Amino acid sequence: MSAFVIAEILEVSDPAGMKQYAEKARPTIEQYGGSYRALRGKMDVMEGNWRPAPLVIIEFPSLERARAWYDSPEYRPLIAQRQAVSRTNFVFIEGL
Repeated sequence: MSAFVIAEILEVSDPAGMKQYAEKARPTIEQYGGSYRALRGKMDVMEGNWRPAPLVIIEFPSLERARAWYDSPEYRPLIAQRQAVSRTNFVFIEGL
């Protein structure tokens, strides 16, 4: 069963640092079978009053692979780098 990592990018304090993080993160995502499904694209709220910040959506083959990526020695050091240059919400959700 696939799984998705959804990152809501609330604030970026250092755009160059965020770009550097993203460049380093991509190969770790791919290494664990993940692929980007949305990358800060245009959003239209059709109902309700949700005003999400820009979103990044990454698909993994399973929730286990998503967690393995997040806890991996390749990605773990990048978490601190991301947190130093931005404020984000990170959630994992099982797909179909």
